[in-house]
Amino acid sequence: MPRILDQARYKCGLGGMQTVHAITKALPILHSGPGCADKLEGAGSAGTSGHFAPRIFPCTNISESEVVFGGERKLRETIENALRVIDADLYVVLSGCSAEIIGDDIEAVVREFREGDKPVIYASTAGFKGNNYLGYEWVLEAIFKQYLKKEAVYGVETGFVNIFAGLPIHDPFWHGNYEVLSELLKELGLKPNIIFGFGNGIENIKQLPKAEFNLLVSPWLGLSSVELLKELFGTPFLHYPNLPIGAYETSKFLKKVGDFAGIDPKKTAALIDEKERKYYYYIERYADVFLENRVMSKRFVVVSDAQYTLGITRFLVNDVGLFPEKQYITDDTPEPYKKNIEELFQNLNYGIKAEVSFETDGYQIQEEIKNTDYHGYPLLIGSSWEKKVARETEAHFLSISWPLNERLVINSSYAGYEGGLKFLEDIYSVVLTRFN
Repeated sequence: MPRILDQARYKCGLGGMQTVHAITKALPILHSGPGCADKLEGAGSAGTSGHFAPRIFPCTNISESEVVFGGERKLRETIENALRVIDADLYVVLSGCSAEIIGDDIEAVVREFREGDKPVIYASTAGFKGNNYLGYEWVLEAIFKQYLKKEAVYGVETGFVNIFAGLPIHDPFWHGNYEVLSELLKELGLKPNIIFGFGNGIENIKQLPKAEFNLLVSPWLGLSSVELLKELFGTPFLHYPNLPIGAYETSKFLKKVGDFAGIDPKKTAALIDEKERKYYYYIERYADVFLENRVMSKRFVVVSDAQYTLGITRFLVNDVGLFPEKQYITDDTPEPYKKNIEELFQNLNYGIKAEVSFETDGYQIQEEIKNTDYHGYPLLIGSSWEKKVARETEAHFLSISWPLNERLVINSSYAGYEGGLKFLEDIYSVVLTRFN
């Protein structure tokens, strides 16, 4: 029977517009009902590409008239007007539920603009087909198949690496994560290519096929995209399944990438040694805070998507020595990926294992948290929706994922060595408030 889903942590497939928006000078054109874009863009502080304001996207605003007589003519007019008045490098038509339910041939309309001066492509992103995580994949598929096959520059360049990591804009730390991963690859002597964020746009997209390999940093999101790039252009990919946070995981990450790229192991080892010496210098300075603080129990819970629940769990166990209670993944992970992700939670240091729940119902998650004995004040990491249950359980609370209402994240990141230190700063800044 149907069940009520409370506090879902994802949006509908039309949220793929944020993936478009994260590409500088790429413009979403929405064939949907009025209000969809505004609802999808709100509730967060993760920013955008900066070129287009998030609430000016061209939209057909489907009404009763289009539902009865079809909306293809209105879509054609909307695309024509967008091309006339908005200076973009890439125009991506996205479909909402109403447009697909009435059976508009959106692809045929978009095809009329294929030979124009500006590229126009189409992605089917109806909300009833899936959420914005899948919308991300659908947008990338449209770019790879409809734009790259026509515009791509061919020829593999040694050391050139495309990076894909997380869900742009929906993930509050997306900007910072890409910057950190890019810098880590540069320090290995590689040339990273990213299509999202500052200074990255259509020219970066054109260069995707020339990569020596693609790097995916994610438990599951993006796997179908890098597999498609391999199918289209023969580009191999390295899948690193969790965001590297702190010294233990980041050193593993550098070694894995270095080995895959054929970099001299001595060079990689020297870089890791340099980074770890600095990291542990700062850890040792505040060891008394981490080891002797009796205000927080050693138990923690993470409520987030697979990217952060896995990455944070591994960091807090392997680097900090905390113990995981049940961990919650809220992104509606597709069934084929769940087993592999569960195994990653079983493979922690010191033989520690974490139970993981793939749960999309916020009410169910919070009821379980309230009915768990944490033997003291636990650490609860989640979204703004966990603030209430944190008060009820007297937990130390840090919000890190959507919806994020009380923090402004500009280009911060918890990835890498410095990201691990930043994460500890944020956690213990909360913990130490109990003294005051």
